[in-house]
Amino acid sequence: MKNVIIIFLFVITAALFSCEKVIIGDEPSNDPENNFELLWQDFDKHYALFNVKNIDWDALYAEYRPQVNQTTTDEELWDILTEMLEHLNDGHVILGDYQYRYFESGDSILHVVEKEFDFGLILEKYSDYHLATYDEGLSYGKIKDKDIGYIHFFDVEGPDASIIDDILQELKDHKAIIIDLRNNNGGNDEYAHRIAGAFADGKHFIYTVQTRNGPNHNDFDAPTKWYSKPEGSFQYTKPVILLTSKYTVSGAEILTLNMKSFAHLTHMGDTTRGDHSDQSSLRFLPNGWSYAYANQLYLLPDGQNLEGIGIAPDIYVRNSREDIEDGNDIMLERAIEYLFEEYGIE
Repeated sequence: MKNVIIIFLFVITAALFSCEKVIIGDEPSNDPENNFELLWQDFDKHYALFNVKNIDWDALYAEYRPQVNQTTTDEELWDILTEMLEHLNDGHVILGDYQYRYFESGDSILHVVEKEFDFGLILEKYSDYHLATYDEGLSYGKIKDKDIGYIHFFDVEGPDASIIDDILQELKDHKAIIIDLRNNNGGNDEYAHRIAGAFADGKHFIYTVQTRNGPNHNDFDAPTKWYSKPEGSFQYTKPVILLTSKYTVSGAEILTLNMKSFAHLTHMGDTTRGDHSDQSSLRFLPNGWSYAYANQLYLLPDGQNLEGIGIAPDIYVRNSREDIEDGNDIMLERAIEYLFEEYGIE
């Protein structure tokens, strides 16, 4: 989902800069005003979250369109577009150019929160041994001197999500497992469902998905229901702690929604980012810039939408940057304490 877009953004943009006619149509005018108009209109027709975020897109047009004229420079146009898109506060809204500038709406909070987690600190202080790594996005092991397994996901995608079955075969004898989704960029919904399936205690209705399909901001196709459910040959149903932060994004939030449906799971940490929608394919402007947006609506079974709000934990706890600099992961320590207080696990 999101990670794939980021990885290939600039490569694809540069490669296709000379192929605008194929991508966009009949040679649209490459001038600042038309580039603004094309981007604004595409969002107007396809962006899914204007209503749930209470965004008046016409009002933003009235504010920013007069700032663009035929003499507007690329630097000025970049600033105008990114300032307008920042109002959406949506990590699936991105803009990139052929000079390798990159913008993600609402990412300022992530630059703060990423300093509140340090995987190296976990390796050094909290694990019994250096955690074995199956691929770049997934590491696991056990908590030092505790009968507690530990799995950290840097993202939620990979060649084969069933690898979780092998991991749980190694961790299944531990009395509890901590799953850590902090500093997680997201990934693939199907991967998230498969990971969660290894911990499922049954089938649970967790959300619906609708895709924007018409010119009006509230035009969507019929909702599709999604369920958490057991997958694989083994389900770990002993106590599980799920750790999240504001830097738990997109596919990691889908994994969170799955996991929260299980009775043996406790969600601890901070509220997640609130970027649940899938992301459109890359779009291109006549000047070669590329962009993408959220095109789907995710609703909880009660109709609640958490876009821009995030998924709240059962127990709130948050590291400060100073905690990490002092060599203390307060969130992880609280999870370990909770397992002892509630279940006598040590």
